[in-house]
Amino acid sequence: MNKKITKILIANRGEIALRIIRACKELEILSVVVHSKVDTKGVWVKKADKAIELEGHPVEVYLDYENIIKVAKENRCDAIHPGYGFLSESADFAKACDENGIIFIGPKAEHIELFGDKIASKNAMREIGVPVIEGTQSPIVDIDEAQQIAKEIGFPVIIKAAFGGGGRGMRIVRAEKEFKTLFEAAAAESRKYFGNDEMFIEKFVENPRHIEVQIIADKYGNVVHLGERDCSIQRRHQKVIEISPSPLLSDKARKEIYRISIKAVYRLGYESVGTMEFLVDADDNIFFIEMNTRVQVEHPVTEITSGVDIIQRMIQLAEGDKLHFLQEEISFRGYAIEFRINAEDPNNNFMPSFGTVGEYLTPGGPGVRLDTSIYSGYTLPTNYDSMVGKLIVWALDWEGVVKKARRALDEYHIEGITTNISLHKDIVNDADFIAGKFDTSFLDERVGNFALLNAIAPSGEEKGMKKFFSNLMQKGLVSKKGDFI
Repeated sequence: MNKKITKILIANRGEIALRIIRACKELEILSVVVHSKVDTKGVWVKKADKAIELEGHPVEVYLDYENIIKVAKENRCDAIHPGYGFLSESADFAKACDENGIIFIGPKAEHIELFGDKIASKNAMREIGVPVIEGTQSPIVDIDEAQQIAKEIGFPVIIKAAFGGGGRGMRIVRAEKEFKTLFEAAAAESRKYFGNDEMFIEKFVENPRHIEVQIIADKYGNVVHLGERDCSIQRRHQKVIEISPSPLLSDKARKEIYRISIKAVYRLGYESVGTMEFLVDADDNIFFIEMNTRVQVEHPVTEITSGVDIIQRMIQLAEGDKLHFLQEEISFRGYAIEFRINAEDPNNNFMPSFGTVGEYLTPGGPGVRLDTSIYSGYTLPTNYDSMVGKLIVWALDWEGVVKKARRALDEYHIEGITTNISLHKDIVNDADFIAGKFDTSFLDERVGNFALLNAIAPSGEEKGMKKFFSNLMQKGLVSKKGDFI
């Protein structure tokens, strides 16, 4: 039975909370946000129809789902939107919402649970014919057993936390002699961040592209995709830039990755929005790696190229609504790039930068979108992730969107904190990026060199020296790490 949602509690903070508030206003749904004491001056707290401060640790208040459900019931909220991070992929939270008569805006708990376990999800994909990278099909804790399996698979291999994410609990092993040391380090990191040291081993694909497909499915068996995103530009397995569509993916690979995604989601009976993630090697071989059962940080690039409001559709599907369009009715247009703006210093090993925002000048104009919750005078709390916003640009073609990105990044000026805007400027001026040629090794190979270029010349000489060193690199006289050859 369908239920009209009239009031949503938003169990999140920052720009994603603000994004959900905006969707609620357009759908004429009341929004309630819960927030920590340190978030009292957040712009999303001011924009919501009602804001409720929760007592406790600044992070734990967003994880205490029993208290969040209690607040939702007290305020007669029909539903809870978890955003991303925090409780967004908690099957227990989804179950608790259902048990308390509150709509969880997301997929069913059973699917959250399945895809939260990387090994179980890969096994499920394998069973329905989805290509999966060769590796273990059950968790491993015994280091000797793990090493033997790695030898059978063949080096290089990658060690991954079975219940991890975000690049934590992950190590690449290129030789057998390194295996035990790196396995112990990955397991220790997994225990620290996820409370579990079960690992799995899989074949490491050298320099692939990281491609993900956005899907939307209703409870009536209707499934569509909203195109792909290229998330290959990463630093230590953490996404930095996301692009839709991928400028390098062949038409053949694109059609196949769409077919695989639609088939898998339909066969599993999945509902709501979700993201199928794949690695694609140089020969266009496709390997499933995981599925994210929540709205992604990078959803704006898909919204811009497809014209579909993903957050609104997510809410309407939670009400029991049907998809309003067929696959052939979705029209994809142009290219979009999202830059994650983080409060960190790329010239100082990406050290987090916290403080009060001073002068704040934002980019604008045609084809520019800024999803952020900071403002001049806002003090960044030290308790949360360093991302302070997302700059998204759009143009009809790849050359145009790169030029748009350069212009928008030049316009973006933030004082009082250090950000990674300078890194993004370096990326959009890189010859390979301009040519649309990059894979998952792109940024890790260049970070040291970018830092060198930013450090070697002050003031007015900076641009000239950057160009000088870039020319040396292109001529093969300087390595990508900044060393003379």
